[in-house]
Amino acid sequence: MAQDDAIFVREGGGVRATRFAAGPWNPDLQHGGAPSALVVWAAEQVPAAAPMRVARVTVELLRPVPVGALDIATDVLREGRKIQLVQVRLLAAGKEVTRAVVLRLRVDAVALPDDVAMPAVDSAPEDVADDGLGTGLIPGVTFAANFDMKRIRGGFGQLGPGRVWFRQHRALVEGEPLSPAARAMAVADFSNGIAPVLPFADWTFLNADLSVHFARLPEGEWIFSDAETWAAPDGTGLAMTRLADRRGYFARAVQSLLLERR
Repeated sequence: MAQDDAIFVREGGGVRATRFAAGPWNPDLQHGGAPSALVVWAAEQVPAAAPMRVARVTVELLRPVPVGALDIATDVLREGRKIQLVQVRLLAAGKEVTRAVVLRLRVDAVALPDDVAMPAVDSAPEDVADDGLGTGLIPGVTFAANFDMKRIRGGFGQLGPGRVWFRQHRALVEGEPLSPAARAMAVADFSNGIAPVLPFADWTFLNADLSVHFARLPEGEWIFSDAETWAAPDGTGLAMTRLADRRGYFARAVQSLLLERR
């Protein structure tokens, strides 16, 4: 793999973002999905006292994250046999740009009654045509270029709820496997983009955070986002999504939005 064919490459004790981390508004600033997935990757490198999985990720986007070098600092806030809390901080030129807390829970197989099941998803990626949502409708090389996207409705200019299948085909960190939790975090940050209630030409809607709760980890490469946005007259709002794989829904995500006229 060429060094510019991953979203991040290792550099010293941190990483360097490539052009595939960029957002749609400024090629020098990252899309929120890139650091959101990166903090999960960093937390999953921390040893745990027992087999554990990511159960919740809360990401605070404190400053615009540059497309460039990032230092990564991890701290274990709580270490236990059942619960681990890991704080991850991303720093650019010594300034903290992203802070996240990742909750990991112990996993242990349990037998559940047959009538206890999570909701099924009423769609499959092979049943949806690729209309160029991830390429032709989003100009330039940005974070969206890392995905195959299959849209049922909504997305990047079509107002209202959005329903889109995503498949990330580029490595998050060069030479590293893409974990299920990191794959889901990258998709979760698209919520406000695929379900806008205001036109992009006239409004911006910055998400200041991202919080994702996992009932289980996703399976397979394709992840479905079933998203909607609420806007308030005080210039704020929420973007929310339910995330699914072929087996059914597995997580919910919420973003706090700041709405501004261009």
